[in-house]
Amino acid sequence: MQRFFCQTEIVYGAGALDALQEETVHSVLIVSDPFFAKNGEAARIGALIPGASVTIFGEVTPDPTLELVTQGLALLQQCRPELLIALGGGSAIDCAKAMICLTENRPRFCAIPTTSGTGSEVTSFSILTHNGTKYPLIDRQMVPDLAILDSDLLTALPASLVADAGMDILSHCLEAIAATGATPFSDALASHSFSLVLQKLPASFRGDTQVRGEIHLAATMAGMAFEQAGLGACHALSHALGGAFHLPHGRLNAILLPAVVQFNAQSVADRYAKLARQCGIGGAGNAVAVRNLVSALRRLRKTLRLPDTLKQAGI
Repeated sequence: MQRFFCQTEIVYGAGALDALQEETVHSVLIVSDPFFAKNGEAARIGALIPGASVTIFGEVTPDPTLELVTQGLALLQQCRPELLIALGGGSAIDCAKAMICLTENRPRFCAIPTTSGTGSEVTSFSILTHNGTKYPLIDRQMVPDLAILDSDLLTALPASLVADAGMDILSHCLEAIAATGATPFSDALASHSFSLVLQKLPASFRGDTQVRGEIHLAATMAGMAFEQAGLGACHALSHALGGAFHLPHGRLNAILLPAVVQFNAQSVADRYAKLARQCGIGGAGNAVAVRNLVSALRRLRKTLRLPDTLKQAGI
């Protein structure tokens, strides 16, 4: 017997932030990074909620630590908000999730991702760093109640962030496809997301903002897929390396992914071959299709100007 679930309500498209006007709460805590706290975006988003008092915890840094979560938790317990909003990339959402996990009085939880990669807005995972090592928290109560995917937040993304985050999406898809917990539902989400991102990520990298809304949705679909199916060696390795060397997670995935796919193909060549054919890059046999899939990943990595090796990345 297998199960599939998604407990998060997803609101998406241009102007999706207007969904906050439907919230009927009196107190809000927004967890974000210093960029959104200082440029007024966090306050602007908080002001969308009618009549609510808004507190901003804008201290989140990349690879959030237990100490940072402790600071946020103290503020959460002090102001006791009815709604907690995580605004930003995976680090802000992971920090907010850990705060949710450690509080006794769980508020309603909304995630507003501003990058397209982690899928954290629909998962029960939070990655925290302690003494140079990354640790996963896994708890169903950390899954957001609401995810707002507003394409208007994506227009100013730098090309390097588009590249790193996009490769994170592809790694989520390929690991979900190969995972022991894969189901027809997770396969459908992963394969659609992978095909779309493989095709449209180069345009987004070149600055075409018209495709970014689609990639944003694909990131969430990939998150839904790996939440059900699981992840694997690529993420295990990239989290270990990321904790030690502080390179962007998606960039590490880009370096590792072709080798991991080749290794996994010893057991799941048929799954990878099916995916390659769905993307139009398959071959007559499974071995050819897997080879074409790996070559496509390497070509994309070059197009996105990402390093091929850890040495090229500065390690």
